[in-house]
Amino acid sequence: MTKKKVLLTRIFPKLATQLLEDAGYEVIAWDKEQPMPYGQMIEAAQSCNALFCTLTDKIDSTFLNACSHLDIITQYAVGYDNIDVEQATKLGIPIGYAPNAMTEATADIAFGLMIATARKMFFMNQKIKNGKWGYFDPVGHLGLELKDKTLGILGLGRIGMAMAQRCKGAYNMEILYHNRTANPNAEDQIEAKLVDFDTLISQSDVISVHCALTPSTQGIFNKSVFEKMKPTSLFINTARGGVHNEKDLIDALNNGNIWGAGLDVTNPEPMKPNNPLLTMENVCVLPHIGSATITAREEMAKMAATNIISFYEKGEVPFIVNPEVL
Repeated sequence: MTKKKVLLTRIFPKLATQLLEDAGYEVIAWDKEQPMPYGQMIEAAQSCNALFCTLTDKIDSTFLNACSHLDIITQYAVGYDNIDVEQATKLGIPIGYAPNAMTEATADIAFGLMIATARKMFFMNQKIKNGKWGYFDPVGHLGLELKDKTLGILGLGRIGMAMAQRCKGAYNMEILYHNRTANPNAEDQIEAKLVDFDTLISQSDVISVHCALTPSTQGIFNKSVFEKMKPTSLFINTARGGVHNEKDLIDALNNGNIWGAGLDVTNPEPMKPNNPLLTMENVCVLPHIGSATITAREEMAKMAATNIISFYEKGEVPFIVNPEVL
């Protein structure tokens, strides 16, 4: 029997290739650091049965129509806004993903960004690198303390809950959250309170974004929202850059509508090196590394590979976005 071919669009952890090859699949892998060009991805997929991709790959309707022969697409990520799921579903192509692997890693980044922003750590570190250690300044570069403050979570899912637990345990923070549905576990375990969006943004000292990027959350943090936040508040986004309007965020920081921002995601990505956010004392920016731990990335590889193996062996996709196609 001819081996099924799986196209890997990036240099993924070796575990992904190992699991697929051990299960009898032929792996066709892109071997360059930069993302696989769109046209080459379509061309390479023509001779393959399954696609193993990630957020930087544009899996739109054009791609899907050109590659409608694919049996399954599996995403090496928890998000899948790079994939036209509606079109894939119409074509009967199941979409797998890796939903649980990065919870702790991403929550650590959110927590770290909160602390780093509150104390202007990135800016002060850069001063040292620039040879400007300087003298003790009694009133210079002062930051914020976080103990007993209020944390507002937009999207209290797995990652949001992990962030809230860290803040509750470390700083005894009051937890507010805004969700489509209530989270009884959070209310029992950390006394989280479900509030409307306006209450969340106006009463929180720290806003931490953990929601998916959808039409309803696209650009939700804009000029009018930043103006309603406390002037002493921090805005932390480790979800998707599209959730905030970057120009409005820059203006809010310059105008003193909010105190600081910590970002692991930007809009657009990658951020241009001349972006004014990168020179602000009260801003910390990371290059979308929320899941970048050895443990998380290997677990993501395992989950994504398992989606393909299980699909062919059992007709099941353990972690699936569109189960109606099976």
